[in-house]
Amino acid sequence: MDEKKLTVVSVDSHAQMPPERWSEYLDRRYHDLLPGLQQEQKDYSSIIGLGFDATHNNQLHVFDHDGVYEAGQWRGLWDLDVRLQEMDREGVAGEFVNNGDGRVVALFFESGNKVQSLDACRAGMQAYHRWAHDTFGSRPDRLFLVGAVGTGPGDDLDASLAELDWIADRGFRATTVPGFTAYPGDPSLLDPRWEPYWAKCADRGLALMVHAGWGHAQGSLAAGLELAARKYVEFDGDLERFFQFSFETIGADILDAASPRRAMWQLMLSGVFDRHPDLVLIMNELRGDWVPSALAHLDEVWEAHRDELPAKRPPSEYWESNCHVCLSFIHKDEVSRRFDLGLEQISFGRDYPHTEGTWPNTWDWLRDAFAGVPEEELRLMLGDNAIGRFGLDRATLDGIASRIGPTVDDILGDHTVDPSLVGHFDLRGGYLKPYEGDARVAEIVPMVEQDLADMGVATA
Repeated sequence: MDEKKLTVVSVDSHAQMPPERWSEYLDRRYHDLLPGLQQEQKDYSSIIGLGFDATHNNQLHVFDHDGVYEAGQWRGLWDLDVRLQEMDREGVAGEFVNNGDGRVVALFFESGNKVQSLDACRAGMQAYHRWAHDTFGSRPDRLFLVGAVGTGPGDDLDASLAELDWIADRGFRATTVPGFTAYPGDPSLLDPRWEPYWAKCADRGLALMVHAGWGHAQGSLAAGLELAARKYVEFDGDLERFFQFSFETIGADILDAASPRRAMWQLMLSGVFDRHPDLVLIMNELRGDWVPSALAHLDEVWEAHRDELPAKRPPSEYWESNCHVCLSFIHKDEVSRRFDLGLEQISFGRDYPHTEGTWPNTWDWLRDAFAGVPEEELRLMLGDNAIGRFGLDRATLDGIASRIGPTVDDILGDHTVDPSLVGHFDLRGGYLKPYEGDARVAEIVPMVEQDLADMGVATA
């Protein structure tokens, strides 16, 4: 009997509408805004392109031995056939598809856009959904679409609920948590105003997604990129100085990884999972090495205030029952500490076609990251956990994997990954970063205390 192939499910990939399709899907009432968006696209792609040059275009000899990056196979961002080709080439049976990419701006509703009216942002979000369904919706066996309802404005809750129904009716599997783009006037997730949103997602079987970038203010990334562009000119093209400035200055406000974690404990402590026990929260592309220490602190907070909090259980229990972590472009230390995170809470994400992700080197990335991991644990993290947690069609995905998936030996066999390629994994995705542990717990303490105060819980 042939060895059963590995069924790989990536819980993180991306799509974005190409500029030439904007006028086709955007409500005509907002077409007068498109010339400005075209200029945004020009400015956005020019500054983001500097990063591509530094980490990818100048390193093709290190990571692009098959020539797929140089050939433009990242175009699966908006091309179904190319995406399926790259899924087959990398042995990925199925993958979740989020909006957003560094090559092209969204239709007004992401933090990388300049500030527009809430109505225009809502129209852009709706246009994205209709394009995504038309482009990728014909392959629900392999592509699991993630809506961007929570990335659009939340001022009109009835409109948001109607959009949740629209995407659920068309087979979308998840949607973003409100506040992904933080619009003026939107309340925090603790506000009872969001209860119908949670109820609708629970009723329609939509998982909730918190992805890296959640919580950034409308226009904030666009403003940061404008500043970066000015500094690049000042630095006379010195990329080393430019990147140091970007990470130390812009990153402190925009690219910080601690703020999106807040959504997790706000849902936990406010009792959302008690009221909707079937809801699933996905923490995506936020690493996982902070989770055990954060949960330990949150459990202490819950124990100290359990009689005053809506939450009926300690946060660590909600983590097991309602939460999932997608270790998108998984780091080596996260694999070594997998039991601290909870082996059955972990899924893999390749982040296609983002330049920081495992594509186009997914097999080599997995070979190095999972070296020495038992087969049963490998199967759980690469696909079985996601299939079980999200109710995916196991027989269909196993059938696809039997055709295109890697064997166990392809990943766990005696393979040597080129050290220069491993170095590139670290350059583009922080692959070798040390385990965070409790190093940043102090940063979340004031956030938690503010949330407790907002819920009327005295902390003094």
